[in-house]
Amino acid sequence: MNLDIVILAAGRGTRMNSNIPKVLHQIGGDSLLGHVIGTASALESEQIHIVVGYGAEQIKSEFSSQNELRWALQEQQLGTGHAVMQAMSSIDITKPEKRVLVLYGDVPLTKFSTLSKLVQQASASTLCLLTLVTENPTGLGRIVRNNAGEITAIVEEKDASEAQKQIKEINTGIMVIPAKKLNTWLNCLGNNNAQGEYYLTDVVAMAAADDYCTISAMVIDDENEVQGVNDKAQLAGLERQFQMNKAEQLLKAGVLLRDPSRIDIRGEIETGSDVEIDINALFQGRVSLGNGVKIGANVVIKDSKIAANVNILHGSTIDGAEIGEGASVGPYARIRPGTILKENTKIGNFVETKNAIIGKGSKASHLAYIGDAELGENVNIGAGTIFCNYDGVNKHKTIIGDNVFVGSNSVLVAPVTLADNTFVAAGSSINSDVPADSLAVARAKQRNISGWKRPTKK
Repeated sequence: MNLDIVILAAGRGTRMNSNIPKVLHQIGGDSLLGHVIGTASALESEQIHIVVGYGAEQIKSEFSSQNELRWALQEQQLGTGHAVMQAMSSIDITKPEKRVLVLYGDVPLTKFSTLSKLVQQASASTLCLLTLVTENPTGLGRIVRNNAGEITAIVEEKDASEAQKQIKEINTGIMVIPAKKLNTWLNCLGNNNAQGEYYLTDVVAMAAADDYCTISAMVIDDENEVQGVNDKAQLAGLERQFQMNKAEQLLKAGVLLRDPSRIDIRGEIETGSDVEIDINALFQGRVSLGNGVKIGANVVIKDSKIAANVNILHGSTIDGAEIGEGASVGPYARIRPGTILKENTKIGNFVETKNAIIGKGSKASHLAYIGDAELGENVNIGAGTIFCNYDGVNKHKTIIGDNVFVGSNSVLVAPVTLADNTFVAAGSSINSDVPADSLAVARAKQRNISGWKRPTKK
């Protein structure tokens, strides 16, 4: 491997106008730094070092489960060169083949394939830069080459001459550097520049003057790969680019997107064939969509598995559930964690389920709450039915057998069991078990009061 990765994440990001460290702002449901760490982790490296400063403890807490990360503190933000210095004490520079890849915690969309090629191009005697050719280089460091086309330096715009400002090839900041030479060059850095900072880019000029080191560049033309985030506008721009990348992946996989610009994926999505997704669908966490699944407009699905030929109608929310083949959900249904819908079930408009197993062919077509329950096959839950599962302290379970019919506006007070083939009359409040093949009627006696007059407005 002989590669260590240093990710610079010490800046506050004052233009974000936020108390949250810049690298913890999110795109696609993950932090900027999380994206960078994810890509870096896919590379073959010995160690990943994160240089933090502002909000250091908050950042470290965010990644506390990743014990393989090494942390370095830059107490004063004195430039990129100074930041890399803070990690060098943890890098074994005695290994002659050791190289250091420098990445940035606010540059989240760099592809694994790009970094892999860059690392392969570098060696123990080669400093390799990732550069970008752009028509709008304003504000960025320029790559200075001699007449032979060899890189001789990187000059920041504030320090550039008018001729140098015309250069279209810019520094992305991403580079692979021989570790031992990097350590030497960092100790030679000065801060005699417009910012009064120790620039990492100054090591390029040192490399050019080193007879035992060569400089190479890998040039790309996709600006989004190396776009950093300095304010909320850039954050929003990268969010949209991230989502378009995800949409393109779905389209290539054969998914029909009614409008690729109106889909949001904040996690991982797996799709089968002939999947259709309407506008404004949001996917969070790990989501699996089987063959022939149809997702309506304004649907939210989180951490759920949807089997083949399921129809999720518009406005529905599914969270932590398993939906069986041929089921129909919605419109405007809310499926909460712990719900398992078996094959060919139907959960209709304004129905909420939670921690409920609903058997094959069963249905609750509208206006019901089903919580902490287990329903058999071919059960019908009438409109307005409520499963009373909470006594104010504890949750209790309702068990319903096969072929049960629950009439509209009924209340099932748990714990209670309705055996096979029972029928609950509309408007009943059931608080004791119902044996098989029985009709349960639990209503107060109706009284009709003659001569009653409605209240009048005073």
